[in-house]
Amino acid sequence: MGARLAELLDSASVEISSSGHHLKELADHFAAGTNVSITFLPGDNFRHNVETAAALRRAGFNPVPHVAAREIPSREALNDFLVQARREADVRRLVLIAGDVAAAKGPFRSSHDVAITGLIEANGINSVSVAGYPEGHPWLDGEPAFDALAAWRDWGARSGVRVEIVTQFCFESAPILVWLAELGARGIDLPVTVGLAGPATLATLTKFGLRCGIGGSMRALRGQIGRFGRLLTDNGPDDVVRGLLAAPPAETVAIAGFHLFPFGGLRKAGLWLRDFGQELPHAQNL
Repeated sequence: MGARLAELLDSASVEISSSGHHLKELADHFAAGTNVSITFLPGDNFRHNVETAAALRRAGFNPVPHVAAREIPSREALNDFLVQARREADVRRLVLIAGDVAAAKGPFRSSHDVAITGLIEANGINSVSVAGYPEGHPWLDGEPAFDALAAWRDWGARSGVRVEIVTQFCFESAPILVWLAELGARGIDLPVTVGLAGPATLATLTKFGLRCGIGGSMRALRGQIGRFGRLLTDNGPDDVVRGLLAAPPAETVAIAGFHLFPFGGLRKAGLWLRDFGQELPHAQNL
């Protein structure tokens, strides 16, 4: 049970900041060929993103830069970034996000605004990831969220660019399974990469969960606090993955990969991936 998902976990992607300061730690704990997304936070510089992407490519990783729509000052700046990313780092995949700022610096208020420029496919980008929120999003929830994903499905069909969904992390598997079922019922047949909160202290996970608007599965995290009795005990996404492994294959058929948010650092994330992977033959028989 769960053999396909276990294989996908072996090749989980991970992310680093645009500063590129963690390249050695990444190389120490993740295999060459891993997809590595490069975050773009408010105030970051797209040039740093390109430089980090190039360093990742030289180190044998596949760089996947974030493009934060509201941080892009103009169509020309978007094209310049894509041209440089392709030329200097052979970037072929992107993560498209709106960005964590309320006011747009240029003409793009949403990631879809970036997509409809035609510049992505014109610059040889053949795959993009967009965000999915199994527990909802403070600014986009319910019907509009599914409508947005349906629009991405349609854009991918028109443009020829592969579109996949990468989910926000949860602290239990049930919301993910319910959300996957809703996608299927609506005919949104995009491949899904499940986001996992990498091992970190419960205090750290609580901080990120609240910051990211995680919903009902926060109760699972509170249960872990009660079980271990203190906030400084590390906790990984073991229960989430086991829940997905135990689900009937028909309920997880859309899952095409996993992505680790390394909240406790790359070393902890890499060690968890190795150690949990060694336990998977037993987990699959649960």
